[in-house]
Amino acid sequence: MKNKILIVTLLACISFVCLSWTTKFQAEQDSNWEVPEAYTTMKNPYANTIDTENVGRALFLKHCKLCHGQYGKGDGIMAENLDIEIADFTKATIQAQTDGSLYYKFLFGRNEMPAFKAKIKNEEDRWLLINYLRKLGE
Repeated sequence: MKNKILIVTLLACISFVCLSWTTKFQAEQDSNWEVPEAYTTMKNPYANTIDTENVGRALFLKHCKLCHGQYGKGDGIMAENLDIEIADFTKATIQAQTDGSLYYKFLFGRNEMPAFKAKIKNEEDRWLLINYLRKLGE
């Protein structure tokens, strides 16, 4: 009986250590989201466009709000159900990324971040969404 308790305790400890390593690896992997140079240097052709119809905001509320929250702080109602930390678009670390980097991440997604390449097909709409993300950091 003592051997069974010892084995169960040992297995529980090993499982905890493995889970900790996996979580740490996932966090490191997410913070090091590599973007191809072609995207990091990409210029936003709609950077100075005034979004009079609020297309960027509407797309954000439709596609991003559940995870990133209404104001882009990473506090959406789905955020607590995800295994990764949700980006807070109001933070300087996110705002310091190039438009092309944000565009790439939004377009292709990764892990629990879905890809929006097929969901938002209009090129101008995509960039207006990136412009809206910039406004969240102001």
